[in-house]
Amino acid sequence: MALDEPVLAELIRVLKARKAADPRTSYVASLYVRGVDAILKKIGEEATELVIAAKNGDARQLLHETADLWFHTLVLLTHQELELEQVLAELKARFGRSGLEEKAARQT
Repeated sequence: MALDEPVLAELIRVLKARKAADPRTSYVASLYVRGVDAILKKIGEEATELVIAAKNGDARQLLHETADLWFHTLVLLTHQELELEQVLAELKARFGRSGLEEKAARQT
């Protein structure tokens, strides 16, 4: 299966639209209204659930939790008015460079 970028583009469009939605009827809008702490709490929960699924060797649950973590991370980026393209550019900039070099460059 090829990477389906239109899915990510559509998801970002929906997340941006939810900024104007009623928080009583939209889960994402309710996160935006509750602020960054609520979004970060969800990211922490989803990251923990992903770790547990991986540790348990449950591939189906691992996929589910990965999707949840990515989703909530995209909610955070949208809330902070950052673009997915910025993350992709950051990842692209790391190609051809070892992880150890990249980490060392961030610490100086």
